[in-house]
Amino acid sequence: MHHERPHTGRRRNEATRQAILDATLRLLGESEGAPVTADAIARAAGVGKQTVYRWWPSKGAVLLDALTERSALQVPDPDSGSVRTDLHSLIEATFRGAQSDSTAPALRTLVREAAHDPHLAELLQKFTAQRRAAIHAVLARGQQRGELPADADLDLMVDEFYGVFWYRFILGHAPLDDAVAARLTDSILARG
Repeated sequence: MHHERPHTGRRRNEATRQAILDATLRLLGESEGAPVTADAIARAAGVGKQTVYRWWPSKGAVLLDALTERSALQVPDPDSGSVRTDLHSLIEATFRGAQSDSTAPALRTLVREAAHDPHLAELLQKFTAQRRAAIHAVLARGQQRGELPADADLDLMVDEFYGVFWYRFILGHAPLDDAVAARLTDSILARG
């Protein structure tokens, strides 16, 4: 009686893909700002460079996938019934996530490389749009519940949050800690 072997290709491919994403974040965390090449990522993941390029069009695309899937930057979608509670938890999660050991160097590299890689810049726009949408959804729910005025400029409120985040993250001149998250929440809602 002939038994077919179970097909493991898809599972093996997914394991390889995850190994590449893990290797990417690990190398960036260890690189201290030095460029991480596609060759180095492939070596660390135990695959050929062509395997990396089979799934991603560029090194930046690998990096973005790693940040989106495997890092502390995954976006929560809180809905506690309080706009203040939900906004504060999102701001706090973003601040903490962006500063984790594996995420911060990856995010800094992504921003730096997007400046001279149009495809990566486009991917970064999609990445940030998803995060903007999460904040906007929290504010919109608050507006629907009457916690924010009907004419509140939700897009500007989102910009206030991300303006502070990116400015402090990129320049590093002031902290992104829990105390700042609480003050920024109050500041955004006060002008809502």
